[in-house]
Amino acid sequence: MNSRPLAPFLVSLLLTFSLFSAAVPAARAQNSATADLPAATLRTALLADVAAQLSAHFRADGDLQLESVRPLSLPASTTPLPVEAIEYPAVLASSMIVRIRVGTADPVEHTLVLRAQLSREVWATRAPSVRDASFDPVQLDTRRADVLRERDAIAVTESCADYTFNRAVPANRILTWRDISRRSLVRKGQVIEVAAIDGTLSITMKALAMENGAAGETVKVRNIDSKKEFNALVVADSRAQIRF
Repeated sequence: MNSRPLAPFLVSLLLTFSLFSAAVPAARAQNSATADLPAATLRTALLADVAAQLSAHFRADGDLQLESVRPLSLPASTTPLPVEAIEYPAVLASSMIVRIRVGTADPVEHTLVLRAQLSREVWATRAPSVRDASFDPVQLDTRRADVLRERDAIAVTESCADYTFNRAVPANRILTWRDISRRSLVRKGQVIEVAAIDGTLSITMKALAMENGAAGETVKVRNIDSKKEFNALVVADSRAQIRF
């Protein structure tokens, strides 16, 4: 039997098979490239975009994370959906409602009911603190907290160099603004020097402080001699002044 006439046929068959084999992966790659993103991916990307817009709107300091309380129905898409917040809540809170517009060609509006967390580094006590102790960051720890729930927590970005503890605080507790106050330069019951200034004329006198006061605060004082009470501005340690 002569096999020579079959040679061209076999070559053609092999070429056809090779082209078909090469086309299948290419078609699969093309289908994969145009496949719709999973619904969970679209939802995560949309909430991240809304979180960024809320952070910018409220100038939030920290990492804002959002969770939709109700199911969110989004159109199929091969890329993250464009979204615009069109109605903001009055304040950033742990629970809030935001109105958004999704898409550009045929936009759809949604009302999001959200749970939110705003994580930020805050100060916490390492050991028990005592009343009147200086606020010393070296003696404290930092902790990440949700400041939408711990609203009075003191962020590590705050400057508290002239603050002291106004009460004892146990160890391992997040510090709040209720725990500290500006260091009093004038204390109740202390005899201080008060300068009465009228233009270029200045007279100093001794007075009894009737209340505590930090720099820049106004306190009531009593003249040691006349017993007259008046208000004076705290300017330094054990010193205050009044201007006419």
